Amino acid sequence: MTPDSRPLAPGDVARLLESAATAIRAELMALSEDVLVWHPAPGEWCVKEVLGHLIESERRGFNGRIRLILAGSEPSFEGWDQVEVARARRDCGKPAAALVADFDALRRDSVGLVAGLGASDLGRGGQHPKVGHLRVSDLLHERNHFRQILANVQAAAWPHMGNARRFTTG
Repeated sequence: MTPDSRPLAPGDVARLLESAATAIRAELMALSEDVLVWHPAPGEWCVKEVLGHLIESERRGFNGRIRLILAGSEPSFEGWDQVEVARARRDCGKPAAALVADFDALRRDSVGLVAGLGASDLGRGGQHPKVGHLRVSDLLHERNHFRQILANVQAAAWPHMGNARRFTTG
């Protein structure tokens, strides 16, 4: 992306949120339980735990923070211990379909929220204890969690790719 690229409009972001949800749902429902609960390394999350983190991020971070911003004037956000929340959620032991259903409900709400944003909402913001000032427009452009799920699945497949791995290592 070049520095002079334009930000995505709320309608574009809403469509991307929907398409990512469709892809995440399809990916998770297509994976075997072995892959869903596979941990790339000690202390790293399995695919189900990544989805659980995405659920919490949607609720506490993305959707939750946008709602706080819209409801007040320069609110202060609370941080949350992501590792502790993941440990308490115990997503690795939950059925994938239940996690996907929880995520879908939250994501549908987020799509509606984002689609309804006006131009005057985008510059509004609040203070985060770790990263400083966050605007609604900043929150709209975070797309890392979907990549995490795909990277986890690729890591599970990597040892079984044989010489095909050479296509990806240059």
